[in-house]
Amino acid sequence: MPKMKTHRGAAKRFKVTGSGKVMRLRAFRQHNFEHKPSTRMRRLDGEVQVTGGDADRINRLLGRK
Repeated sequence: MPKMKTHRGAAKRFKVTGSGKVMRLRAFRQHNFEHKPSTRMRRLDGEVQVTGGDADRINRLLGRK
C-alpha cells in the first residue's frame, strides 16, 4: 500500500506542539490593518489551539492518524 501523503495546504497552516496539540493562527489578521482597532489586533495575536472534531480532521490531513 502506498504511503499517505501530507496535505501541503494544511501543513502550511497548522503546527503540532510537542504534546500533540494542533495550533492555528486566528482569522482576520492578514490585511486592512488601518481600519481595525489595535485592541482587536492584539486580541487576534498569537496562536490558539484547534478544538474538537476540527483537530481530528486536521490530524488526518497532516498524516498523524
